Amino acid sequence: MNSKTITNGILRAIGILSGIFLLGYFLYAIQSVIVYIVIAGILSLIARPIILFLRRKLKFPNTLAVVFTMMFMLGMLTGLILMFIPLVAEQGKSLSLLEVDKLERNVQEIINQISNYFSSKGIDVLGEIKNFDFLSQFQQIPNFLNSILGALGSLSVGLFSVLFISFFFMKDSQLLKKGVLTIIPNGTENRFSKSLETINDLLSRYFIGLIFQISILFVIYTIILLIFGINNAVVIAFLCALLNLIPYVGPLIGAVIMFILSMTSNIGQDFQSQILPTTTYVMIGYLIAQLIDNFASQPIIFSKTTKSHPLEIFLVIIIGGLLFGVVGMITAVPIYTALKVILKEFLSDNKIVKSITKDI
Repeated sequence: MNSKTITNGILRAIGILSGIFLLGYFLYAIQSVIVYIVIAGILSLIARPIILFLRRKLKFPNTLAVVFTMMFMLGMLTGLILMFIPLVAEQGKSLSLLEVDKLERNVQEIINQISNYFSSKGIDVLGEIKNFDFLSQFQQIPNFLNSILGALGSLSVGLFSVLFISFFFMKDSQLLKKGVLTIIPNGTENRFSKSLETINDLLSRYFIGLIFQISILFVIYTIILLIFGINNAVVIAFLCALLNLIPYVGPLIGAVIMFILSMTSNIGQDFQSQILPTTTYVMIGYLIAQLIDNFASQPIIFSKTTKSHPLEIFLVIIIGGLLFGVVGMITAVPIYTALKVILKEFLSDNKIVKSITKDI
């Protein structure tokens, strides 16, 4: 091996590493575009059954079916936003600078009642909370809200981008598939094409299953909150149900939100006879709803839509969370489902692959 060969090898290695670095930097620079494409892909998968129904059952032309579906989805999004306006307005009014003193007094009143209640039981666990400086804490909230308003411009650009990309993904269901097939090795196009069809079908069913799961929780939460007269029950129920898209962590966040909003909904009433019993009953109902979701609806829906065992899904979500945090937990099941389909197509003779893909 002469010096020229060694030099060429070093230069080639440097060139490869430089290419990888530039590719990584390029992907990092366009990460927002990648997110738009991913979201548009998910929306197109969710919309796929609706488009097929309009085309096959109602004989809609393809473009008209896509436009109708997008209008329907935009209508749903608008309705959701309008649902949150009363809750946001009510909370924003309480958190505004003009009413910080009033909010501080209300919260301090609740804390005093909690402290008095536990003190009567011989428990002084809330003694230190009475001295907490709530005024300085709540004065930071308007600044946070202002930063959110500043991000609305970027959000509008993102929304337009997602809608634009989604339209073409829905109009040409093969567009994303063709894009993937252009970057795979020659000779494997047919096998990848078959895998992508199966993945599209399973993921469409999975995302629709998620909507069905959230709907069940939404109905249960709404009934619970309405029974106990909590203000903005429908909006709170929808928000807590939506948080269940984040496995395991989302329900905990939802429990905190429901606990806080249940208490603040009864501000001004007696703590021992009104606030504490109402909040306790609401949280018991929330726990029952979570038990129904965890041990009944979720395992059935996920196992039917992804063709995976409930224990399999549980382990995949936990591993995804340990490796990549909340994002890993949310994306674990779709990624695992896609990998199973690809492994079955290319490694169908492997014993382990046969075991985990026998139902696909």
